[in-house]
Amino acid sequence: MNLKTKLIITFSVVIAVPLFLITIVFIGFMSMQPAEVATPQTKEFLGEMLLSVLLIMAMTSAFLIVWIYRSILNPIETMKKATRNIRDGNLDFEMEIEDNDEIGELCADFEEMRVRLKESTEERIAFDSQSKELISNISHDLKTPITAIKGYVEGLLDGVADTPEKQVKYLRTIYNKANDMDRLINELTFYSKIDTNRIPYTFNKINVKEYFDDCIEDIGLELSPQKIGLSYTNEVADDVTVIADAEQMKRVINNIVSNSVKYMDKPEKFVHIRVKDVGDFIQVEIEDNGKGIPTKDQPYIFDRFFRSDTSRNSSKGGSGIGLSIVHKIMEDHGGKVWVTSKEGIGTTMYFVLRKYQEVPVNE
Repeated sequence: MNLKTKLIITFSVVIAVPLFLITIVFIGFMSMQPAEVATPQTKEFLGEMLLSVLLIMAMTSAFLIVWIYRSILNPIETMKKATRNIRDGNLDFEMEIEDNDEIGELCADFEEMRVRLKESTEERIAFDSQSKELISNISHDLKTPITAIKGYVEGLLDGVADTPEKQVKYLRTIYNKANDMDRLINELTFYSKIDTNRIPYTFNKINVKEYFDDCIEDIGLELSPQKIGLSYTNEVADDVTVIADAEQMKRVINNIVSNSVKYMDKPEKFVHIRVKDVGDFIQVEIEDNGKGIPTKDQPYIFDRFFRSDTSRNSSKGGSGIGLSIVHKIMEDHGGKVWVTSKEGIGTTMYFVLRKYQEVPVNE
């Protein structure tokens, strides 16, 4: 038995029982009256009163049935349609909420659930698409150095490198390509840790000047064979320290420099690195003279998998997660990172870290 039938039966019973009792009382009253009192006029008057009561109760019952029907059954029917849509995978609809009562609140909660379910589904679809893109990018980026390594190894085996100088050149190239693969695999492994919030941080107090002096020395050794100029200035006092993870901060610097090197397009290439004191923070600037980033792309470069103008840079490789890793690490360090760039001129990446300051203890 459905709810509509139950409502009709309930209101019928609620009306029928009082009517039945009123009728019995009326008949008993009429039978007990003296003959001179129970005149035809009196009986007609009482009959009309009974009929009026019947009509009033019937109209009231009908009104209540319609009111309850619209208040309960209409929202339930709407929810049934919404449930069918969700069952069929259609989340592009909107529930109309007519009342502010408990049924209306239930419909509002159901609508909120639909919206969240739609957002979750869209996020899952976007994530799946990004994961497929990541696999495609990684496959491309791994294939390039593997192909190069195979070619140079075949050259060594076939005796193409017939002088010690050529052999050293071939071996150095193989070594560099293997490092590229190792860097890519490490990047992918780190990305998986970001996705599960399991980044292994080890925070320590780091002297800014000593730390960046060492980092720049390592970067110089990497850039020198590529004939990329490097300049470095550090305007921070010798005793300034920060609380940071040394390994992860080096990852930030290497990712930014690698990204700069990847898109350099001028005969004379250079990278400028500056460390500045800006009050309570130290600010690091890494400037290059590469092709620059289009203005429309700049707000998105720290998004996961984003690669500016993929039609031009696909040959350069890159999974599109390097700068998103930079953003995540800086965020976890309580700092921030941003960019300024002009197409055809170059790009400057900035990031800041708060200085470590001793808190005086009042004794």
